[in-house]
Amino acid sequence: MSLTLHPHPVSRPSQGMLVPAPCSSTAWPLRAAHLRPPGGKRRLRGGSASPRGSRAPPVFARAVVNKVLARRKRKRRISMAAAAAAAGPVFWRRLLGLLPGRPGLAALLGRLSDRLGRNRDRRRRRPPWLLLAPLLSPAVPHVTSPPCCLCPEGVHRFQWIRNLVPEFGVSSSHVRVLSSPAEFFELMKGQIKVAKRRVVMASLYLGTGPLEQELVDCLESTLEKSLQAKFPSDLRVSILLDFTRGSRGRKNSRTMLLPLLQRFPEQVRVSLFHTPNLRGLLRLLIPERFNETIGLQHIKVYLFDNSVILSGANLSDSYFTNRQDRYVFLQDCPEIADFFTELVDAVGDVSLQLRGDDTVQVVEGMVHPYKGDRAAYCKAANKRVMDVINSARTRQQMLHAQTFHSNSLLTQEDAAAAGDRRPAPDTWIYPLIQMKPFEIQIDEIVTETLLTEAERGAKVYLTTGYFNLTQAYMDLVLGTRAEYQILLASPEVNGFFGAKGVAGAIPAAYVHIERQFYSEVCSLGQQERVQLQEYWRRGWTFHAKGQFTGTWRPRSPL
Repeated sequence: MSLTLHPHPVSRPSQGMLVPAPCSSTAWPLRAAHLRPPGGKRRLRGGSASPRGSRAPPVFARAVVNKVLARRKRKRRISMAAAAAAAGPVFWRRLLGLLPGRPGLAALLGRLSDRLGRNRDRRRRRPPWLLLAPLLSPAVPHVTSPPCCLCPEGVHRFQWIRNLVPEFGVSSSHVRVLSSPAEFFELMKGQIKVAKRRVVMASLYLGTGPLEQELVDCLESTLEKSLQAKFPSDLRVSILLDFTRGSRGRKNSRTMLLPLLQRFPEQVRVSLFHTPNLRGLLRLLIPERFNETIGLQHIKVYLFDNSVILSGANLSDSYFTNRQDRYVFLQDCPEIADFFTELVDAVGDVSLQLRGDDTVQVVEGMVHPYKGDRAAYCKAANKRVMDVINSARTRQQMLHAQTFHSNSLLTQEDAAAAGDRRPAPDTWIYPLIQMKPFEIQIDEIVTETLLTEAERGAKVYLTTGYFNLTQAYMDLVLGTRAEYQILLASPEVNGFFGAKGVAGAIPAAYVHIERQFYSEVCSLGQQERVQLQEYWRRGWTFHAKGQFTGTWRPRSPL
């Protein structure tokens, strides 16, 4: 959701490293991906070799952004027939889990799926000129840079991101990377207990187990203390969840939070985002759980007064115990806390509001997300969210001009000695937003641009619990000269492993996608440049996602 640029604490590179925060520095156990290259060994080996040929001419960041925008417009013209053909083999693989008593039919579908997959691979085999892919998009007029910024010109090569989102500068002494689910859970409880002004929590859902109840009890205790204090505080609690995921089952996220709404109606707000794409007959026909595939609220941010935890973890027991994710704690960063508070409030305003009787209603004056006009709702939501982003950009520019560009800026050592003036920032944070139904695709633009401008000698680390690259990302990985190390979840640590019905076939479907991708890597002779590895840990699952980019060579990529 956000990008963080800061010096690496171990290797100390000259230009720093770019980390989509939150990330983790845990030394996770790795094993080679079980993808066998054609005629090769089981273990995938990576190296520093790059494709032959002359080095591509340098690409300036703003021009690259415009090329990415042009490419994205062309991608929209892909026909539905082509998309259906690409999804066919995976769909049949999923059907195999529904045929335990039909071995003959299962074998037939399996052979048909494999044959279609091989034919598709041959039809889509990429020629060598794919390496020129990042340079083929026509240039369009570039975006002008803001008149003032926190980070002086030329400090790092990612400054173009400030043209899209606000730029926040903090000292690395205020940044703490957490390493385990238990640490994440204990930190949240501790921060809730000492919160005086605000608690803001955005997640996909809140679980219904004892650990989740313990978290709710912490909120209730803190709210009660705020009323009983000698000088009552104005503590406010705002929780943003997804409507479909948070309403699943008789006991769900909504029922877990109802006691807080009933006891503290003036201090607690619970917003349930409902995608505008799930409406009408589609909403009536798609059963519970499957309706979540249409669209979700997926922001994961946990905020306590002026401190923020950026994570990919949900508020559920497995994320507190044995589901590895990434977590970055930004301590005493008021500008960042203000921004995320405003962002969650904005998304909450275009969401359904939970009431004490377990009913929901829209904010007064807002279009209903699935009963009202879809275009009008999306337009209003776009304006509400973009107003937050644009106002934060303006506010940060003014703050930087008054504070960081004056002569009062001190080094970290001098600031610590003085005790009353902020240290010089050495960490740059760019919050990225992706809300495609509202035509907000900032995260997509930045990710494609980072992959596009990756040059020979650069190292790109990608990690995901669910490997399913879009065609645009796949083309960029195969068409640039940077080295790639991709960390995936093994089938055993996939969150759907062992599930019943169609869901149980999801890990096998991801393996099928991985094999297709690696076959293309081998067909282009790039297996020395693109390396795949799997995360495996007994009794654990894997949910971490992130991108790490730089020309440095850290001791560990994570």
